[in-house]
Amino acid sequence: MTRVLIVNSSPNPDSSVSRALTEHFAKTWQDAHPNAEIVSRDVGLAPLPHIDQDTIGAYYTPEDARSEEQKELLALSDSIVEEALSADVIVIGSPMHNFGITSGLKAWIDHVARVGLTFSYTENGPVGHLGGRKVYVLTTRGGAYSNGAPAATMDHQEPYLRTALGFVGLDDVNFIHAEGMAGGTGGQDRAVVLIEQAISENLAVAA
Repeated sequence: MTRVLIVNSSPNPDSSVSRALTEHFAKTWQDAHPNAEIVSRDVGLAPLPHIDQDTIGAYYTPEDARSEEQKELLALSDSIVEEALSADVIVIGSPMHNFGITSGLKAWIDHVARVGLTFSYTENGPVGHLGGRKVYVLTTRGGAYSNGAPAATMDHQEPYLRTALGFVGLDDVNFIHAEGMAGGTGGQDRAVVLIEQAISENLAVAA
């Protein structure tokens, strides 16, 4: 049985294309893997608190030395980390906001990147602990920002996510972009095809 964690980060509850794509991914995956467990975390409609100095201090306090207040402060973050640790596949719906990611998704990353849990500092540099999981990032963009597009240098969404996810060991990342959404649904239609293709290829490899 595979466990799939779906992370939605769009603040749009009604007409979000990224939500439509993650929903299609979940349905297509479930059809291909009937025994799969789908777990959802919505950081767009239910935003996580942005971390503050007290939270950072609790992150860096050894577990056996944390106060009750620090433990309570980290309870939500601990559950976010556990969701990532228990997932075999992570799917992130990421609309582009101002050339980057949504503030809700940034907060999720800040809660996932936990020293001693999802990464450690070593004499050879930081080492991530979430390796071995597949990640699919389903982005939506009003314009075209992929390689070769005139606005490609303005894309701070994919480079940032590759860096942040890679830092915690998530380096098997497949980006599927729904681009040019301001001009019609062609980008979404292509993304749907790529999602189905990616799941089909995963099924073939597993077999």
